[in-house]
Amino acid sequence: MDVQLKSYKKSFEYSYSLGVFPTLELLNFKHDKVIKVVISENSRENQGVMKILDICKKKGIEVEINNKAINRISKKENCYAIGVFEKYETMLNPLKDHVVLVNPSDMGNLGTIIRTILGFNIKELAIIRPAVDIYDPKVVRASMGALFRLHFQYFDDFESYMGSFNHDIYPFMLNAKETIHTVSPKGDKPFSLVFGNEGSGLGDEFLDIGTSVIIPHSDEIDSLNLSIAVGIASYEMTKGRS
Repeated sequence: MDVQLKSYKKSFEYSYSLGVFPTLELLNFKHDKVIKVVISENSRENQGVMKILDICKKKGIEVEINNKAINRISKKENCYAIGVFEKYETMLNPLKDHVVLVNPSDMGNLGTIIRTILGFNIKELAIIRPAVDIYDPKVVRASMGALFRLHFQYFDDFESYMGSFNHDIYPFMLNAKETIHTVSPKGDKPFSLVFGNEGSGLGDEFLDIGTSVIIPHSDEIDSLNLSIAVGIASYEMTKGRS
């Protein structure tokens, strides 16, 4: 693969993990996808970088010292390490719970959601196009490398997702029929928590799909931030499970 250490573009066949911790997560969970690791010449005393160098030595992964490339790619001060990795495809586990994001458009939100659902042991993420690029380094960084522990899969539309899995569906909407206080998963059947775009939410057609749910909040705000809503829903829907 021809790798040029320059600012990320969606057309690249590779992407970057920016920072020591996301790069450690990359090395620990997707080391077979790592092309090389780039470190700063001033980082050798950093304990995290020392761990990175040890893993790279054991795995036979190339390490390059290149301050200019780090500054060009990260555009952030104090970025001591960057992992360069090959993009890869994953498939969702049909027996596990899913979070489904319909047309997500904010990179920071997506990264935060990835980290949040992993915290509640949900490791399957469906993304309905059009949608943000999950491999954008801003997403990887916001996820703090949690991306490398998940399965994720893009679908062209929600119907394609529905046709692929037999889950109980819970669309989260402001005009839903049930509140999160009255809804709980049924037995051992896996569920899908479905959320709409940050700006427009889910369309009314989702009212007739599965059990629509609202997270009640005060009239002081019009809606919850998407990543907050996903966090609340993930907690409530998994708290009774081991």
